[in-house]
Amino acid sequence: MIRWRKGTVQGIRREWPGAVELDVTIGGDGSHRALAYPALVGRPEPGDTVLLNTTALAMGLGTGGYAMVVAIPDRLPPDPEGPGHLVKARYTPLQATVLGADEQDSPHHAVLREADSLEGTPVIVADLHSALPPILAGLLAARPGTRVVYVMPDGGALPAWFSMSIARLKDAGALAATVTVGQAFGGDLEAVTVHTGLLAARLVLDAEVIVLAQGPGNLGTGTTWGFSGVSAGEAINAAAVLSGRPVGSLRVSEGDLRERHVGVSHHSLTAYGRVALARAQIAVPELGGGFGARVAGEAAALGDRHELVPVPVDGLHEALRAAEKEWGVRLSTMGRRLDEDLAYFLTAAAAGRHTATLL
Repeated sequence: MIRWRKGTVQGIRREWPGAVELDVTIGGDGSHRALAYPALVGRPEPGDTVLLNTTALAMGLGTGGYAMVVAIPDRLPPDPEGPGHLVKARYTPLQATVLGADEQDSPHHAVLREADSLEGTPVIVADLHSALPPILAGLLAARPGTRVVYVMPDGGALPAWFSMSIARLKDAGALAATVTVGQAFGGDLEAVTVHTGLLAARLVLDAEVIVLAQGPGNLGTGTTWGFSGVSAGEAINAAAVLSGRPVGSLRVSEGDLRERHVGVSHHSLTAYGRVALARAQIAVPELGGGFGARVAGEAAALGDRHELVPVPVDGLHEALRAAEKEWGVRLSTMGRRLDEDLAYFLTAAAAGRHTATLL
């Protein structure tokens, strides 16, 4: 259930496109981090009273451990102007109306109305949002200047504004644009489904490569089917039915304390091995040593359904370090940095490196 509190804004910590991070006091409980999306609630200023959803604070969430600003009761934002009939985050208190690239009032409707093909465009699919920067690092190290569009479905965060990675990757020129699909919103373009999101990325935004992975905030329950990354398998199917070239990025870890995620995660084996009905290329990193042999052996289970592509990882560690420094993006997955779970980042980068060979 939702936990509601009132707070007072003490100051602004930092900003990035679409989001403002605040210091707030909640009763006599000291200072806390809070996050506001000005497009939804207006821009909070020091001294404002804010209505907060404190559920994430109470649960001690790592990803998204913010109090979320629901409203500035004493200063409501102006009503939005302009076209748009897609309602996202539907039937929640913060449902928002956006202009969908695929709706009738869109200037892109004519392009998308009968669109049915990605024309062979590679679509890299990953489980976690944290795979986006290393995928780009591997791809752009091999083929600089590639125009990449990110399609964000609604398995994790709904607002694309929550991701600082997206903002920094765009500022650095590593990412051209974002399309938010389903209930997700806040991208450069909005779309109703993964299918029209992929088509918009190719036909409207001129993507040479599309990366599809959920937003921040993966949800899992420790069960075979109860994890939001199951959508990776569905994305493979969508890319294939639209005549794209799906490439699966494995979720691999050597640093996760949970055995089900060590080696090739059970999430990848389920999403690609059981949910994905269409054939894809699966990038298998040549990590070397006993752990590399384990990864290759576990990935072999996917070989009956997909094409397994061994990918060397030499030079990718250096490419990842360079990208982190150049782009100002913090490489981190589940709280582990680059050198704390190198295998994870090398595996994602390997998917990007392989995709460069398809262009």
